[in-house]
Amino acid sequence: MKNIFFLLVAVVLLSSCSAYQDVLKNDDIKAKYTFADSLYSQGKYKKALKLWEQIVPLYRGRPQAERVSYLYANTFYELGDYYQGGYQFERFVKSFPQSEKREEAAYKSAESYYNRSPRFNLDQGDTYIAMGKLQDFINQYPDSERLDDANAKVQELNQKIERKAYEIAKGYNKIGESRGTFPNAIKAFDNFLLDFPGSKYREDALYWKFNSAYQLALGSVRRRKAERLEDAKEAYNALEKYFPEGKYSEQAAEEVAAVNEALLAMETLN
Repeated sequence: MKNIFFLLVAVVLLSSCSAYQDVLKNDDIKAKYTFADSLYSQGKYKKALKLWEQIVPLYRGRPQAERVSYLYANTFYELGDYYQGGYQFERFVKSFPQSEKREEAAYKSAESYYNRSPRFNLDQGDTYIAMGKLQDFINQYPDSERLDDANAKVQELNQKIERKAYEIAKGYNKIGESRGTFPNAIKAFDNFLLDFPGSKYREDALYWKFNSAYQLALGSVRRRKAERLEDAKEAYNALEKYFPEGKYSEQAAEEVAAVNEALLAMETLN
């Protein structure tokens, strides 16, 4: 009985594959549409895609064009091809501005760009694009039921960019002694604090800015040292102002003591 069952399954599969190949090679656009629609409904997106690719150009200007274009875009989306999915949904929105699917397509287009956003430590070009697309959706559909989700995604992407900026600045501090990048670190932390005033990394940024200024000052040539020591004190004062009993208090106190000692030594020499 088992052998008979497997034989029947094989026959059905072969028959199905044969029918698919026949339709794929056929010039009958209606047959392709019907078969593609059936495959799509069954979740057989890879096979459906090959047929959509053949018939989408042929349905332009026809009554079915809107539906075919939407299913074509959504097939990419379901397959996880967010580059093509985002692009095809954008085309759909532009081509069918009166469609009932317009809002859904606009959101799925933005969501596709969101899904393309890489880990925080990689280039964030796609993240910025995704934020722009999601913000466009929020502005265009302020009453959408998808609004909360879109806002949450924008916040998540912004946090990723925030962390990237912080880690870049921290990286300059880490290699500062060997590569001379303490000035880069100070500038990067300044930019970070301006761009992300409410960041959860604010205390860290203030401390590591001070630490970068401290190390730069102590390693400076004499003609630049006094000015840089004063800059380090100023950075310390900002940290102390906002986080007087923060997690870096003891370490920062030791370092600012060294700054004050160096300033006193310079005054004595003068």
